[in-house]
Amino acid sequence: MNLLILALAPVVIIAAYIYIRDKYEKEPIRLLLFALLAGGLTVIPVLFLETFLSSFTGLFYGLTAAAWKAFVVAAFSEELWKFIALYVLIWRSPEFNEKFDGIVYAVYVSLGFAAVENVMYVMDGGLSTGITRAITAVPAHAIFGITMGFYFGLAKFYQKEQASLKLKALAFPILLHGIYDFILFTGIDWLIIAFIAFVIYLYISGLKRMKVLSKQSIYNTDYDLLNEKLSK
Repeated sequence: MNLLILALAPVVIIAAYIYIRDKYEKEPIRLLLFALLAGGLTVIPVLFLETFLSSFTGLFYGLTAAAWKAFVVAAFSEELWKFIALYVLIWRSPEFNEKFDGIVYAVYVSLGFAAVENVMYVMDGGLSTGITRAITAVPAHAIFGITMGFYFGLAKFYQKEQASLKLKALAFPILLHGIYDFILFTGIDWLIIAFIAFVIYLYISGLKRMKVLSKQSIYNTDYDLLNEKLSK
């Protein structure tokens, strides 16, 4: 029971943080719960796709094999299905009415996936695994979600660039996720320094993207006043 709480605690904390950061217009709890559920359910198709793609790993050796597992087996499979779940859930939803909503729902979908994955890892690896993943893997999934949601939110409201922004909403999380996993999969001890630096970068970039779209909220009167002054 304690391990289960440890596995789910970072998910709950980050979900609460994102909900609080959505300060101008809260999203419906019902839809946020659906996003968590949708993210959790993506584990099923992800496992099938990862199993299929893993069968080709034997074609590669050394760092190439690590790259295949990191960027294709893990990152591509997981981020693709998160993107599909996000698109099906909210692209045509009337609740998706501002850019920041893309971040909110993408993070909740990512947290749904992270919750299921983290329970499996922590129940198997124990306390040390739970503590380590609470400050690395779970926040990383959330930040991959922030990245996806950032471009997904922009795609909704910039029609001319919609195709390229949707592509970025999928490609950039795959890239970040792939780099994260690749550093770990290499098994090179000294790369732990690069891993720590990369995790710090993820935190900083994620918070920065949230700040940008939060300020651009259509419900942010300060932003509207600033635009009005600049247009004069």
